[in-house]
Amino acid sequence: MTELDINFVRGQFPAFSEPSLEGFAHFENAGGSYACGQAVNCLHRYYLETKVQPYYGFEPSHNAGRQMDHARERMAKWLNVATDEVHFGPSTSLNTYVIAQALRQYLKAGDEVIVTNQDHEANVGVWRSLEADGIVIREWQVDPESAELDSAQLDNLLNERTRVVAFTHCSNIVGSMHPVREWTEKVHAAGAMAIVDGVSYAGHGLPDIDALGADIYLFSLYKVYGPHLGVMVMRKAVNQQLPNQGHFFNVDQPTSRFTPAGPDHAQIASVNGVIDYFEAVYSHHFGGNDVDERQQAAAVLRLFQQAEHTKLQGLLDFLKQQQGLRLIGKENAENRAPTVSFTVEGREPSEIAAELARQKIGIGNGNCYAYRLMGALGISPEQGVVRLSFVHYTNEEELSRLIEALDQAL
Repeated sequence: MTELDINFVRGQFPAFSEPSLEGFAHFENAGGSYACGQAVNCLHRYYLETKVQPYYGFEPSHNAGRQMDHARERMAKWLNVATDEVHFGPSTSLNTYVIAQALRQYLKAGDEVIVTNQDHEANVGVWRSLEADGIVIREWQVDPESAELDSAQLDNLLNERTRVVAFTHCSNIVGSMHPVREWTEKVHAAGAMAIVDGVSYAGHGLPDIDALGADIYLFSLYKVYGPHLGVMVMRKAVNQQLPNQGHFFNVDQPTSRFTPAGPDHAQIASVNGVIDYFEAVYSHHFGGNDVDERQQAAAVLRLFQQAEHTKLQGLLDFLKQQQGLRLIGKENAENRAPTVSFTVEGREPSEIAAELARQKIGIGNGNCYAYRLMGALGISPEQGVVRLSFVHYTNEEELSRLIEALDQAL
């Protein structure tokens, strides 16, 4: 199997040659990845050449609109969905908020919505707010020991009144990559809609959303090497069902119905840079772009996750040997993202993070917006956990530095 050329990859990211970041090791990628040079260049060009209102007839405006349209078309192909099923919003949190307002009008009192207590609050709170309108909220709870979601509990919650089930593709604390297709099939068999939060998954490779079966799938590009922009895939049938949330005169425009707050034009154009990066990775490792975008996406996903897997297992092996340390989630790297959370008996997560920061190693700490999960695991949400997260561009030297620093800190 082809191995990731780490030097080539790191050469695509300006952060690794930025003087102010020299000697810094970034292990808070779950909160935001570095931007690839291609996206940075797209932003620069847009602001330099086409920072005007797009879609008018004069050339800079026409060119701006063309870049935005091209970005949507290319992202759709890499996600294996139709172009008009891709929506760009200011953030995933705002995208879910807008959909919740549509559901508020669409659902009826007594209808049921299933949410988990494992998700980021962006995929919990907005659905729970529907309870004020008579919608019944049912909670799919994690096992308090393993922190995992059990498929059998979903079976017990689903019934003829279920209309929506919201769950995460990958927890931003637990790290497990869930069997989305298995769960969406259960949801659809009950006649309900599946809303999947892919924010903590997509940075490890863009998924085939058609194969997953999600009705709505969301992720954030600032965790996928691009700008602070939310991507929402909404399948056509759902788009047609839910009431318009945009301007009344855009009711027949699929990509305008659920983006009432128009996102930054330059950021949409810079999505081309993210796809340029993925194409460059594919071309460098597999030779040319002679296969379709979905095949390229699958190959890049395998390449990224293979590179992450070995490093992740080494980190897990180190952590599970530490006395007084509670590792959240699986001890094995299989079907697990390199997002690793833990607590240490008698130690504050913020204290450990501060010790590593003094060694120019950036990690996360706190509840990371998985507030309800903290409570379910018996962890104070105010203290939270220590969170370490990396992606394919993290190298062995950085990981060794992290483990050495943790060994001292623990």
